[in-house]
Amino acid sequence: MYAQIFEHQIKVIKSEGRYREFVPILRVAENLPYAIDRNNRIITLWCINDYLGMSCHKNVISVAKDALHASGVGSGGTRNIGGNNKILLELENNLADLHDKEKALVFTSGYVSNDATLTSMSKIMPNMIYFSDEMNHASIINGIRNAQVPKYVYKHNDIASLESLLRQVPLDIPKMIVFESVYSMDGLISPINQIVSLAKRYNALTYIDEVHSVGLYGNRGAGIANSMGVANDIDIIQGTLAKAYGAIGGYIASTNLLIDVVRSTAPGFIFTTSLPPMIAAAANASIQHLKTSEVERLRHQNRVTILKNALDKANIKYFKNNSHIIPIIIGDPILTKTISEKLFKEHSIYLQHINYPTVSRGSERLRITITPYHTDKMIADLICALQSVFTELGIQSVEAA
Repeated sequence: MYAQIFEHQIKVIKSEGRYREFVPILRVAENLPYAIDRNNRIITLWCINDYLGMSCHKNVISVAKDALHASGVGSGGTRNIGGNNKILLELENNLADLHDKEKALVFTSGYVSNDATLTSMSKIMPNMIYFSDEMNHASIINGIRNAQVPKYVYKHNDIASLESLLRQVPLDIPKMIVFESVYSMDGLISPINQIVSLAKRYNALTYIDEVHSVGLYGNRGAGIANSMGVANDIDIIQGTLAKAYGAIGGYIASTNLLIDVVRSTAPGFIFTTSLPPMIAAAANASIQHLKTSEVERLRHQNRVTILKNALDKANIKYFKNNSHIIPIIIGDPILTKTISEKLFKEHSIYLQHINYPTVSRGSERLRITITPYHTDKMIADLICALQSVFTELGIQSVEAA
């Protein structure tokens, strides 16, 4: 009986064109953005979130090796029992300094940091109401769902929609506005200044997810809220160590008091084994490097501009935005998967298709991300490959979902 249930679910997923097959590749640390596939072909990566290639930075790797030899592979337990390595404390101090906040708290992933923090806040303030952007990440949605408190979902990046909902709640009721700085699938940037203004007017806390922004934007890589000059007005800044910083883990930065209460109440923090020392050390080294080096950020921005210009010149439409994320909307799950497979098999380009539930049905897409290490020739090869596959399949990309 159970096998039949499982088989039926897989059949449904396959019939909808959203069955996911993991492509085995091995990244080449000394030659990013190349990887090797199971047939020992050299593949060019075009969809990784290691935006600045920091996972392969020589100093980051060296620091991780030193920590590995000094402290071993695992952390030894949860932070409350045996896993409170001093390297984690150094990492949290580094993150607090990055965001000019009193304190930071590190979790095992960005997903966990969102889920655990948002769930925990409802225990601290059981009468709280969440105001959430409709395009927020699954980790935010899940955290709010687990909180089991009332929520209002406002239209994506729509200040009028948000304010109309805020008006419905008395000022003395605890409330929190939860949003992202850069939305990962469309690459749109939030109107952070306006959201902060509304929060002040309606007595709401603000929670910003900066996972696709930290390391890439702002002074020392502190994120888009920092670049807009409003980071100090944000109550909780959430980020990741797994994208621009090239490691793994998530975190929040806020006041001493707020961090202390989350640390003391969040199950996702209390009952989870902490990050291994070598990962914490690598992340720390990456953050420290990007605090002082603009080379990677400037080169990255240059590559993004050149790629967008090349797509425009080739008349390959993509979703226009002011960020580094370049979505090409196809709008059909089967076709999107076919494009991805053809790029991989026929052109040695790894550009994974993105289908439901990561994006809404009808907005299936390719999501291009570039690194400072993609060359002009790689860009030209990508353009030629896209043109060839699109022509062969008779596909027209669109500018908007």
